[in-house]
Amino acid sequence: MVECVLCKHEVIGSSPIISNKILLNYKKHKSLMYSLTENIIYYTILIPLLGSIYLLTIPSWNHQLLKITALKITLVTFILSLFMWVLFDNSTSKFQFVDEILWLPSFNLNLTVGIDGISLFLIILTTLLIPLCLLASWNGIKIYVKEYLISFLVMEAFLIGVFCVLDLLIFYVFFESVLIPMYLIIGIWGSRERKIRASYFFFLYTLLGSVLMLLGIIYIYDQIGTTDYETLLSISLTNTEQKYLWLAFFASFATKVPMMPMHIWLPEAHVEAPTAGSVILAGVLLKLGTYGFIRYSLPLFPEASIYFTPLVYAMGAVAVIYASLTSIRQTDLKRIIAYTSVAHMNLVVIGLFSFNIIGLEGALLQSLSHGFVASALFLIIGVIYDRHHTRMVKYYGGLVHIMPLFSAIFLIFTMANIALPGTSSFVGELLILAGIFKTNTTITVLGATGMVLGGAYSLWLFNRIIYGNLKIQYLYNFYDIEKREFYIFLPLLLGTLIMGVYPEIFLDPIHISINNLVDQIKPII
Repeated sequence: MVECVLCKHEVIGSSPIISNKILLNYKKHKSLMYSLTENIIYYTILIPLLGSIYLLTIPSWNHQLLKITALKITLVTFILSLFMWVLFDNSTSKFQFVDEILWLPSFNLNLTVGIDGISLFLIILTTLLIPLCLLASWNGIKIYVKEYLISFLVMEAFLIGVFCVLDLLIFYVFFESVLIPMYLIIGIWGSRERKIRASYFFFLYTLLGSVLMLLGIIYIYDQIGTTDYETLLSISLTNTEQKYLWLAFFASFATKVPMMPMHIWLPEAHVEAPTAGSVILAGVLLKLGTYGFIRYSLPLFPEASIYFTPLVYAMGAVAVIYASLTSIRQTDLKRIIAYTSVAHMNLVVIGLFSFNIIGLEGALLQSLSHGFVASALFLIIGVIYDRHHTRMVKYYGGLVHIMPLFSAIFLIFTMANIALPGTSSFVGELLILAGIFKTNTTITVLGATGMVLGGAYSLWLFNRIIYGNLKIQYLYNFYDIEKREFYIFLPLLLGTLIMGVYPEIFLDPIHISINNLVDQIKPII
């Protein structure tokens, strides 16, 4: 009895012909696995791009086919990203699945991709949230459905490119390209009259900040002759060069986070964007700033990063407290969650500049946790907005009487938003504060104040919406969440609880990469 190792086909006898077939079958399977492993990043980027082109061939009036096709494309992309996790080697700090396409070889500019523990989960978070966004807008988008779906598929490809590209110039291209589909999503499918103004706010604020980064990249290319990331890691810039370049990159990344006073665009964009737009904006786009800090600012300009740490701490601490206090006095549901996002993401930035393993790992975990929790809170707001077509807090009350399952889900994510033990945010914020405590106790106290204020705005919001008397003079669609809506919340619930109970599965791939980053900075400290 002979059995093929990969395809498990049993063959009687051991004739040379049969043995050759088994060998050919084995080589075929091995070749396919090698191709998948080596090119998995390109497949993950190309599938949404090619899928968006395929959607162009489907008639615009066939909304159901368009939605189903787009959903299948995003699910395939998500499964591929999970394969990255399965095939990822936790024992090395080197970039994995590295591949290179010669773009302008004569100018030493090439498209190089690869991932490490820092970028792995951000890619998975992106590929998870995109299909959830499509499900969330399944019945809500009535106009230009094809263009809407294409915008999300193109944006997914650009976001994956941001997190895996290993060339500074190509990173900038992907980094800025994300603005285009998001600008269209806010400006065309926004919910109110000020959507055009909000889309311009979003586009201009983030673009103007990035112009300085482009100038910095041009300077690096002029001095070194390449923008390859791994080559730049081995180059030492002067102290003065690092400071100017750090400020140029900071202008772009701080606007994306956003840090104060560059945060003005975020509440406007959230309020005017459709539910799915708010989800991807809070869940992934805000992570572009923190990812830029940890991937480029810290390792490429370590001396400048240490020099400007007091500035970052001051801006971050003020933003945490200011955004939390501002959130308490808001009356629009989306605006409340938008300001909480500002507070949480600025705490992440503080953790990144702790320059120790605990703080950096906590910052990454908190980024992922915020992707789960903030996305779920915007989806929760979308559920009640679809029923009652208002986001003003004063019109809601007593929803526990008519929407018990919705109330239970809202409670879980409210507890996660205030970092209750057992949820993902608790682990992230605990590690951030523990890391900062080793560096600056004053900033630790100010950051912890944000947790206290977080309990105030989160619980007060939950109490006003869920408890009290049902305001039947305003509300009229009395039904709990549907099956589709439950399936949207389920992966976010699982991610929030699993990370809170057993964070080690997330920390294992991250640890070696963070340890390597800290080793690069330690000699300077």
